[in-house]
Amino acid sequence: MIMGIRGLMSFVEDHSNEFFTDVKLRDTKIIIDGYALFHRLYFSSNLELRYGGDYDSFTDVVQKFFESLFACKICPYVVLDGGCDISDKKLNTLKDRAREKIQMAHSLSVGGGGYVCPLLIREVFIQVLTKLQVCFVQCFSEADRDIMTLANHWNCPVLSSDSDFCIFDLKSGFCPLNGFQWRNVNTIKGTRDRYIPAKCFFLDALCCHFGIMNKTLLPLFAVLCGNDHVNLPVMETFLSKVRLPLGAANSKGRRHHRVLGLLNWLSRFADPTEALDSVLNHLPKKRRGTVKELLCRSMEEYVQAQGRLQDFFQHGAYTCPDTWNPGLPPWVLAALARGQLSPFISDALVLRRTILHTQVENMQRPNAHRISLPIRQVIYGLLLNALPHVCSVAWDALPPQPPTFSEVERINKNIKTSIVNAVELPKDHSDLSKLTELSLASRQMLLLETLKVKQSLLDPVPAALKLPVAVSCYWVQHAEATLKLHHLQALLLGMLLGPLRAMASSPEEKAVRGGGAETLYAELQRVKAPPGTRLDLDTAHVFCQWQCCLQMGLYLNQLLSTPLPEPDLTRLYSGSLVHGLCRQLLTSASVESLLRLCPEAQQLYEHLFSATRSCAPAELFLPKGKLNSKRRKQKKSGISWSENRVGTTLNARSWHEGSNPFELLMVETLENEEAPELK
Repeated sequence: MIMGIRGLMSFVEDHSNEFFTDVKLRDTKIIIDGYALFHRLYFSSNLELRYGGDYDSFTDVVQKFFESLFACKICPYVVLDGGCDISDKKLNTLKDRAREKIQMAHSLSVGGGGYVCPLLIREVFIQVLTKLQVCFVQCFSEADRDIMTLANHWNCPVLSSDSDFCIFDLKSGFCPLNGFQWRNVNTIKGTRDRYIPAKCFFLDALCCHFGIMNKTLLPLFAVLCGNDHVNLPVMETFLSKVRLPLGAANSKGRRHHRVLGLLNWLSRFADPTEALDSVLNHLPKKRRGTVKELLCRSMEEYVQAQGRLQDFFQHGAYTCPDTWNPGLPPWVLAALARGQLSPFISDALVLRRTILHTQVENMQRPNAHRISLPIRQVIYGLLLNALPHVCSVAWDALPPQPPTFSEVERINKNIKTSIVNAVELPKDHSDLSKLTELSLASRQMLLLETLKVKQSLLDPVPAALKLPVAVSCYWVQHAEATLKLHHLQALLLGMLLGPLRAMASSPEEKAVRGGGAETLYAELQRVKAPPGTRLDLDTAHVFCQWQCCLQMGLYLNQLLSTPLPEPDLTRLYSGSLVHGLCRQLLTSASVESLLRLCPEAQQLYEHLFSATRSCAPAELFLPKGKLNSKRRKQKKSGISWSENRVGTTLNARSWHEGSNPFELLMVETLENEEAPELK
């Protein structure tokens, strides 16, 4: 869900003829709000929302989008949001979004509607941008002001869904994504020139509609109307006391009472100072100073940014604003700007706080992120030493902080904040600024020790699949008892999709392989679960757990400067495929019958299966009757199957003799922030 100003986008769209101009976009630069784009493309393309992500289909949509731009000689520059800044001013908004996401995920899990982005969609999107050589940057915090500043510097339009861009004074306007007809590329009559039909919003049109209103009043309108930074109950006091003129009393006016009333009221003032004084006069005197300070600070979110993104796109240099974060190692700043480190990492560095996003999972079970907690603890351990420098502004006045981080996570259908201990690592890993100087062998050993897999197991596995297989080895050791053999088989078969696609498109496919790879690839596409198929919650939950493991394994690998090659996520996991394969394997098909079409794929599958089988508990491979018998015996002795499998992973453990041991996992609830229970 895109954040912004409540009710403003629907208001301007209802007045489309007055505020928008029809344009034929071609032969221009365009600045794209990356967060808004990947959400829009996923949710508007009839992609499956319940199975954890059809990343292959999403990849195809993103590629087609940019191909449309290239065909019209439109040069895109994608700008992505980073983490939160040190003020953490949007935390309450982010918590509200997290609660909404839990409700939508629950609705989807029981057959209802909702919109929940797959967990790895941002990483997949970045990989597609890289393959297509689309220029992109990841900002150090929220990107809106940087987007506005760059668009005005280059005098080109902005493409987004965020209503904040209706407030910015953009020289070449703002094109909302829902009016950007990229699937409908046209040709100018009598030429070969192609264009994309679009609607473009200009601030001048809005101001003219309200009596040539002063543009500088619009930031005050945004904070009074309610945006992501300000949601003061005291503002309701002001709104209840002031008589907001609605203008023409039609149905559109009634629908947008607050937006229309505030704009009409503000248009009477010459400048923001005069209007702000009038607002404060409607409030209790004891509150005026505090409210004025907050409103003025929030209005600054609409002024030009300090950063110069054009320097990054032209020279590869992007200066971090001092107000965001003074003290991170240069290699970390560079990796964040290039999207090689996630905003998860910057949030952990700057705030000691992260948010774990809910998937379409079983809400009756512990949230799927719990399985990857030991990986996150190692990530936090690597980041610990940077914190005294990073947080000097906020933490200098406090006593020494314990090595803990807070995580906002799902508990049942609510959110809570938990305290998590960081793992204490050996001294040679304790300087973030020198982490890249560690040998490849040392960085690889730390990664594989964390994932509890031996290097020798990965030797037969192709380089591009080493990290996913290592993560899968971790997953089978830590997953709940609901993990079954067919889940593992379906997951590994799904990993063949990318290699099969490459084989099928190679020149020797028919000559050497007789078309087997192409036939198997087509067969796997047919196996995908059709829309509307009932969701098996246990199956969904174990695959959500795998994605959580992959996400944190990926982040740890990135933080260690990729001791294992970064996998191609675009064809690694297709939720519809693995869920469809689970059904096939439970009913009619076998792995052997599927793979007989392509011996090369069968050999690759055997390498993947052999590596993960070596780490899996023996119970996973027992016939059903023997497995139930073993569980009954364990139940009599008071030991659950899942405890028997993973209990030892929580014990203290050393990286090597003489080093500091792993601390026990400690999670303490700080707060239980209740959301309405879902029926």
